[in-house]
Amino acid sequence: MKAFTYYRPKTAQQAVGLLDSKWGTTALLAGGTDLHDLQKEYVAQPEKVISIGGITGLMGINADRNSVTIGAGTTIAAIAEHPRVRKAFPALATAAGDVGGPQIRNMGTLGGNLCQRNRCWYFRDEHVKCLLKGGDKCFALDGENRYHAIYTKGHKCVIVSPSTLAAPLIALGAMVQVLGPKGKEEVELAGFFHAPESDEEREHILAPNQIVLSVTIPERGLRSASYEVRHKHSNDWPLVQAAVAFQLQGGRARNVTVVLGHVAPKPLLAQSAAKVLEGQQVNEETAAAAGAAVAKNANPLAQNGYKVKLVEVAVKRAILTAAGHKKYWEA
Repeated sequence: MKAFTYYRPKTAQQAVGLLDSKWGTTALLAGGTDLHDLQKEYVAQPEKVISIGGITGLMGINADRNSVTIGAGTTIAAIAEHPRVRKAFPALATAAGDVGGPQIRNMGTLGGNLCQRNRCWYFRDEHVKCLLKGGDKCFALDGENRYHAIYTKGHKCVIVSPSTLAAPLIALGAMVQVLGPKGKEEVELAGFFHAPESDEEREHILAPNQIVLSVTIPERGLRSASYEVRHKHSNDWPLVQAAVAFQLQGGRARNVTVVLGHVAPKPLLAQSAAKVLEGQQVNEETAAAAGAAVAKNANPLAQNGYKVKLVEVAVKRAILTAAGHKKYWEA
C-alpha cells in the first residue's frame, strides 16, 4: 500500500476543501470496505485519504411527514433496521439487509455503496491496464465475462454497476444531495450514475471535489420490492437484481417503475417492463410478461447468457412480492 497523509475534517465543507480537482490523488474514507481493498491491490494510490467519520451531520435517518432523508455516512445495517424505512420502503430495507454479511453492513455506508468502484476482475488486477486505468481495451469483452453486463449495446466497458441500494432508491424516486466548491445541489438519483470509459471517469457523475451528503426519498404510498439472485447469501454481489415500485389501485398497477441492477454498467430503467405492467392487474401472467419484456432487450456476452433468464425471473418475483402475493418460491 502506498503511503498517504490522513485527514479527519469536522465539517463537510472542510472535506470538500481537502479534495483535489482531479481523480486519483485524493480519496474519501467512510467505512473503508472498498477503498482499503483498492489500496491493497494498488488500483487506488491516493496521496491524501480524507475520513468523513468525524462529520456527524452525514450520519442518521431523519423523517418528516412526506419524506425520509438518509445521511451518506449512515451504515447499511442502520438502513435495513430502521422502522420507517422497513414500513415505507420495503425494497430498500430488503436490499440493504441483503448486502454482504453483518460485518460489511455494520461498516459499509450509504454513500460508499452508491459511489463504490466496479468489481470487474480485470479492473481490480494491478497488472491489467484496462480502459478504466488508462488502457485502450476492455478485456472482459472477449475474456472472462460470466459476471459482466448483459445490456452491452453502446458500451465500450461492460462492467456492472455494483451498488445494491441504487436500484430500489431509483425505483422509489430518490434525490441525492451533493456538496462541492460551488455549494450544494440536488439531482435525481436516476441521473447520478454513469457508464465510465476511461480513467478520468467514475461510475457516477460526481466531480473529484464533490461529496454526497444525503439521499431523500419521497413517501408516496408506493408498493415496492427488491429481488436478487446470487451464488450465496453472504459476502457476494448479486448476479442480477430487480427493484420495482408502483401504486396498487383496485388490483391494477399505476405509476410503475422497474429498475435492474448488476446487469449493466449503470442501474437500468426497464421501461419496457413498466409499460407492460402499467394499468394491468398484478398477477402471475402480467408479472411474467414484464419479466419477458426485459429479457428481449438483453444482448449478453459469450459467457453470461444465463443472466437473461435470471433477470426475467427477478422482475417477475419482485412485482409479485410488491403486490403482496405469496412467495411460493420460498416454500
